[in-house]
Amino acid sequence: MPQSEGGYVSLPAVNGNGNSNGGAIYQSTTEPTAPPSVFASVKRAIGQAIKSSPTDSEELLRSERLPVIVGGSSTMPVDPMDDIELRSVQLQFPNARGSILEACEQRRVPTDKGDVHVAIQGDTAKPAIITYHDLGLNYATSFAGFFNFPVMRGLLENFCVYHVTAPGQEEGAPTLPEDYVYPTMDDLAAQLLFVLSHFGLKSVIGFGVGAGANILARFAHSHPDKVGALCLINCVSTQSGWIEWGYQSFNARFLRTKGMTQGVIDYLMWHHFGRNPEERNHDLVQMYKQHFERGVNPTNLAMLINAYIHRNDLHLARTPPGTPGSETAATTLKMPVINITGSLSPHVDDTVTFNGRLDPTNSSWMKISDCALVLEEQPAKLAEAFRLFLQGEGYVKYFRPGDWDGTQLSSFI
Repeated sequence: MPQSEGGYVSLPAVNGNGNSNGGAIYQSTTEPTAPPSVFASVKRAIGQAIKSSPTDSEELLRSERLPVIVGGSSTMPVDPMDDIELRSVQLQFPNARGSILEACEQRRVPTDKGDVHVAIQGDTAKPAIITYHDLGLNYATSFAGFFNFPVMRGLLENFCVYHVTAPGQEEGAPTLPEDYVYPTMDDLAAQLLFVLSHFGLKSVIGFGVGAGANILARFAHSHPDKVGALCLINCVSTQSGWIEWGYQSFNARFLRTKGMTQGVIDYLMWHHFGRNPEERNHDLVQMYKQHFERGVNPTNLAMLINAYIHRNDLHLARTPPGTPGSETAATTLKMPVINITGSLSPHVDDTVTFNGRLDPTNSSWMKISDCALVLEEQPAKLAEAFRLFLQGEGYVKYFRPGDWDGTQLSSFI
């Protein structure tokens, strides 16, 4: 290029002494011929000082990492990261949570209303915890993250977990026949008797979320001798109101006719995360949206939603013994219950109503802050509450915090 102002000229090759004698240090380096900047002048001044005192310059380079001046040009210290090139950067969504529980033993238990999918996690010789999921989810997407949380893994060395999935809601489930009559909420609760009988379980600890919590509460109310304790999250004990019935009826209709629409996804996200889910954990929200879009059979989910909105009241009442009419009045749950919700959940008021129907001597209500989907957003707090609940009921011996390994069960009541 011509040596005009702002142009570039090729530097002559220099040897180690700085003379232009055909050395091969720089063969294609170019330097601007424009008037030197202040920074360039400072660099040249430092270079002259370095040349006059080689020993001092070496020490200076080691301590300050100044530029090395060679023949009037400078080379900055070489950073090993300079040779790294990012060839491909792309957005990737988290993997499905179902892969976490792939190691579980899968069973199909026959019932009077069709087969029920059950995944077994742990040693079947140990006391049983039975789980039930919420709308739009299954055993893997609802419980995989929580029951594989480090604290829970240590605690569950003493239990066996039976993850029950409602008919047609498991991953990759085929579409149910058109003439299939989906079980009601009471029928879904009655199916648990077949599960207990199939595995020879005499008593279980119930752990349910949302619709699954309602099913477990129904089962516990009908068969109090089969349930030793209950941990229920976002449990609704009343029948559906007009607003819920209307929204869910439209959702069920769209799921049958149009599949998983954006409106249905938005409602499911509200059901699990409350308002403004986009302001929460981005990866978690994207994972659930992706599951609703790709991992749910729309027709089967419509049948479960239809059963849920047509639920009847649990007919629970806090009636102290000895009060007039207590012999004929509705009874409440007799086993210990921990009733949990998240402060951002849309079901807080429902859990308060449910708490008002429980016996205060064997129940407790807990609202966990800064979350709606408690199992995913606050697993540590929920795991600690669940552990203390089991410990208080005599299922687990007392041990120091952090001393999870080697914990043995006391008597299973």
